[in-house]
Amino acid sequence: MLLASIAIIVGLPLLLWSADKFVGGAAAVAKHFGLSPILIGMLIIGFGTSAPEIIVSVIAAMENSAGIALGNAYGSNIANIALILGITALISPIAVRSEIIRKELPIMLGLTFFAVWQLLDLTISKDDAFSLLGLFILLISWSIWTGMTGDKDALAGEYNEELANTGVNLKSETLWLIAGLLILVASSRLLVYGAVEIATFFGVSDVVIGLTIIAIGTSLPELASSLAAVRKGEHDLALGNVIGSNMFNTLAVVGIAGVIQPMQVGSDFFYRDVLFMLGLSIALFVFCIGLKGAGRINRLEGGLFLAAYIGYTYYLISSTFVA
Repeated sequence: MLLASIAIIVGLPLLLWSADKFVGGAAAVAKHFGLSPILIGMLIIGFGTSAPEIIVSVIAAMENSAGIALGNAYGSNIANIALILGITALISPIAVRSEIIRKELPIMLGLTFFAVWQLLDLTISKDDAFSLLGLFILLISWSIWTGMTGDKDALAGEYNEELANTGVNLKSETLWLIAGLLILVASSRLLVYGAVEIATFFGVSDVVIGLTIIAIGTSLPELASSLAAVRKGEHDLALGNVIGSNMFNTLAVVGIAGVIQPMQVGSDFFYRDVLFMLGLSIALFVFCIGLKGAGRINRLEGGLFLAAYIGYTYYLISSTFVA
């Protein structure tokens, strides 16, 4: 128990630090080779902030901890919308100006419906996993095309400002890229080990550990980047990071983990957690599309997101220990 606690206490900060170095190094290398700011932002920064989720879920799948793998992916989606956007909107209402974001929102919602449909049989089979990865390839292709044609979009300007001070020393940034990836893998192994041991000690489902401790921990990069973005007035960047991360989690994280190890879940996971994720995605879509004017997440809506997350987490933990 002591070793497991130390593993989580050490592993989580290392995970976040190494993810930051990995994404920063990748963005700098891409910038050196002339990739446009919006492509770097959408493909490397947007999806790269999900590096902790994918490494943790892959390692969990390899160690037959399907609950942690799926709980981490979908729990991060829940935390991204309800916790991260909730806190961010309470600090500064998030306005939606980018047409790219308006196009990504229905795609994210459609992918969430697809994930729900796949889990109706409470199983992610290898066929399900390969279909998710196929959709991920299509999404990456669409992102590249959008990045090549959307340089005048509001999101492009925000990514350009964000990358203005990115390092240009190719040798050092390449070293940070490699070091970040290696430490990311090592810290993920520590985190999964600690989580499994603690779940076993307390008799708690590994799904609950994945949905709470690990999901919140691996979502911290999105929280940091979203708060930094709204402080600079880069609202579309804050929202884009969350949308990109959720699509990456739904397709790549679950897809790769499912190819490694087909996963089964209980009916409570589907009706409690997966449908809650769907409800949050629908609410985000409605708020951001703006049925009665320009889309935005105001403080009231941010407060509702945050209250929903607090209530959900309380119910999850209390019902687990009562059971």
